[in-house]
Amino acid sequence: MSLPPLYALRAFEAAARLGSFSKAATSLHVTPGAVSRHIRTLEDWFDCTLFVRKGPKVDITDAGKVLAAQLGEGFQLLEKACHGFRRQQHDLRLKAPSTLTMRWLLNVLSEFQQRYQSPSVQISSVWMDVDEVDFSREPYDCAILLGNGQFGPDTQSVRLFDEWLIPVCTPALAGQAQENLAACELIHPSPDRRDWQRWLQATGRREQVDLLGGKVFDTLEQGNLAAISGYGISVGDLLLSREAIASGLLVLPFSTAVSTGDGYYLIWPGNTLRRQHIDDLYHFIASRLPSELPEHIQLVRTV
Repeated sequence: MSLPPLYALRAFEAAARLGSFSKAATSLHVTPGAVSRHIRTLEDWFDCTLFVRKGPKVDITDAGKVLAAQLGEGFQLLEKACHGFRRQQHDLRLKAPSTLTMRWLLNVLSEFQQRYQSPSVQISSVWMDVDEVDFSREPYDCAILLGNGQFGPDTQSVRLFDEWLIPVCTPALAGQAQENLAACELIHPSPDRRDWQRWLQATGRREQVDLLGGKVFDTLEQGNLAAISGYGISVGDLLLSREAIASGLLVLPFSTAVSTGDGYYLIWPGNTLRRQHIDDLYHFIASRLPSELPEHIQLVRTV
């Protein structure tokens, strides 16, 4: 079914909203006669009267009021869509897990914005039990997530750096951990205790340590903070914990770091219109990856 001319609908909506052909003409930068002709076009198209003319005065009809209400909502949606699309040309909406954001990404993005005015990166740091993104349902243009590189058939991704797990604690607790880890209070950075389980399994200590006790948190960041406060021995990401280690807030009671096989990836939808902005962000991030590992660390890959 064909539609009436958009310019005629716009002229009618403005006249109905402002109650005057003259005011509508001023807002649309046309003449009152043009507004009147546009409305006549609609009346012929709909085969009904939308305004009653009384000399210079016009009164909207009941039918006109119904059409005006529906058109008002429609034009508001169009304006919102156009405004949002225009804004998106200068913004890049990024999803990232909280630990990565706090321990590395915020500093990188701050440097990026200082160097580039566009795009403006709007980051959402959220807790995720399993890092994932659904670009068809979530309002993001790209994401940096921990995983194995499989983030959905309609996505593209590039690996940034690997995850390396290693125990961390305060200097005061390092000796106790080395002497008898089983007697230490463990801090679990995830409810399923998977990080300690992975490290213990890879280093041959799984049967020596009871994983049922200890303090349980939701993120590696929370585990690190609890360890810094002296509440026990946590498992941290070696690269994301490097500042706390370098400053002496945390130490490494063991020299073995275990690769889980997962890594941090930059992900984006395959049909994105923001590819150039994403490429610009990637190249900047790639030059500032946390890649320096302590020389004495032994790296063990489990896959």
